[in-house]
Amino acid sequence: MIPTAPRRAGHRPTALPWLRVQLTYLYSHGRPARIAEPRLFTEYVQHRKLHDHDPRYPGLADKVTAKEHVATILGDDWIIPTLWHGTALPDRPDFPRPFVVKSRHGCNQRAFVRSPDVDWQALRRRADRWVSRRYGYWLDEWLYAHIPPGVLIEPFIGPDGALPIDYKLFVFGGRVAFVQVHLARETAHRWIVVDRDWRAAGGNGSRSGTVPGRPVSLPAMIDAAETLAKDFDFVRVDFYEVAGQPKFSEMTFYPGSGLYRLDPIALDREMGLLWASARDSGSR
Repeated sequence: MIPTAPRRAGHRPTALPWLRVQLTYLYSHGRPARIAEPRLFTEYVQHRKLHDHDPRYPGLADKVTAKEHVATILGDDWIIPTLWHGTALPDRPDFPRPFVVKSRHGCNQRAFVRSPDVDWQALRRRADRWVSRRYGYWLDEWLYAHIPPGVLIEPFIGPDGALPIDYKLFVFGGRVAFVQVHLARETAHRWIVVDRDWRAAGGNGSRSGTVPGRPVSLPAMIDAAETLAKDFDFVRVDFYEVAGQPKFSEMTFYPGSGLYRLDPIALDREMGLLWASARDSGSR
């Protein structure tokens, strides 16, 4: 069983978090968010941040406990092994290279160790900063305050030293509707959104980009995502594909903090309708 945060039923945000959320949304999207009556997907993310403090979220977003949960449901073959985890990196990097260092309690806090020439002491100091700072505060992402701060190390799973393609499955009411495909994340990062039948739906640069090939394990990813997300109105479940086999990455409850633009806006609207329908049908 995953650890849970305290239940905060009927949570009502104070004026300061509401104002922060409105200002960051206005800056990112050029319009205020309809938080009380959301219609767009990105508005529903803001509503969740302020009003939905489900105690299951932290344990499922925790990069250590989420693996235990997923392994119990899907099996160990879906999991990227954890080589080490703790609150401060060890004095020496006695792990087989290449490997990945990441925070357990935050997003976009990671480093790739491919060479013995890495400045390990500098990386230790960087990881210490991850642990010492409260992640998610300024974006009012409540759940991260309830994940134990820490660091973990995993084997690098990309082919020939390159990062693997990241497949992020958007699950509404227990059904996968869209997949966000992240490409060339260290060089010319772009992402494209496709529907579950692998037809282009949008992205960032989708007008000029081409849809990548469909992963052979997509049906297995869809089944797994729908199994993990069946009790939620919305959650994004992320996977990689390694030698044709799917590997679980993480579960995300605030994708992009709702601040990345979905192009075209019709996609933002369609995802919002799917979220509304899931809520109305009682998927929670």
